[in-house]
Amino acid sequence: MLTPRNCALCCAPASNSVRERSSHVQRLQKTLEDANIKLDSALSDVMGLSGRAMIEALIAGESDPDTLAGLAHRRVKAPPQELCEALRGRVTKHHRFLLQLHLQQVDAIDAAISEIDLEVDANVEPFRAAITLLTTIPGVSDLSARVIIAEIGNDMSRFPTEGHLISWAGLCPKNDESAGKRRSTRMRKGAPWLKTTLIQCAWAGARKKASYLQAQFHRLRSRRGVKKAIGAVAASILTAAYHMLADGTLYHDLGPDHFDRTAKATQTRRLVTRLHNLGYAVQITPLAP
Repeated sequence: MLTPRNCALCCAPASNSVRERSSHVQRLQKTLEDANIKLDSALSDVMGLSGRAMIEALIAGESDPDTLAGLAHRRVKAPPQELCEALRGRVTKHHRFLLQLHLQQVDAIDAAISEIDLEVDANVEPFRAAITLLTTIPGVSDLSARVIIAEIGNDMSRFPTEGHLISWAGLCPKNDESAGKRRSTRMRKGAPWLKTTLIQCAWAGARKKASYLQAQFHRLRSRRGVKKAIGAVAASILTAAYHMLADGTLYHDLGPDHFDRTAKATQTRRLVTRLHNLGYAVQITPLAP
């Protein structure tokens, strides 16, 4: 029987494989730097079309910078002279062996990731409606929605309230209090894959112009700092996901002026205080209805 947990068991190896691939790419770059090849300074993606062609030519024994630079795709922004300087190094037999080894490992991991993606795509259909629903939240991509569904499922009856879900995910402050004094407000430990995904979604959602999430981020950042603000945005995304999955409704953005509407008096006092601090005498006169 297919369950969200089965999808999670597929998503976890994929995430681990992506991290392992990044590790091998970094080792490949260190090998190039050891040979005085500064390819990453001229190309945005060393494993892209141009970078791959140059690395394979280096492995094959090519060492002429002009010949290597000529392998660059026409869309590469770096000028040929800069590419030549970046490719001017001393590549030994040992460097070629390590480059070949890391390249083979990257290819093997890419093949494994493709197989995992095919397996997930073949089994995700029962949760397609829930995934599509969650993608209406700003900052939540199709992949992020899959991870969220894999971690929390699509049956919200297991969580009595959204607060229980947020606590389980580890997006609330831990209970660290002694003698009536709170010693720490750091987030508690929770589901690592879910928390990481929600934080990434929060960064994307906070960049959505004229949105509730962006307004919440800027409102909290000035008072509590960036980390706590982005954590609060992540909690808001998870809260929205809880109610959307429980009720089957689409995401409804509260708007960038939500906090101004709900706390008009507080906002008025804050602005008057700021003007007073700037040396202005302010008299508030409400507009006629």
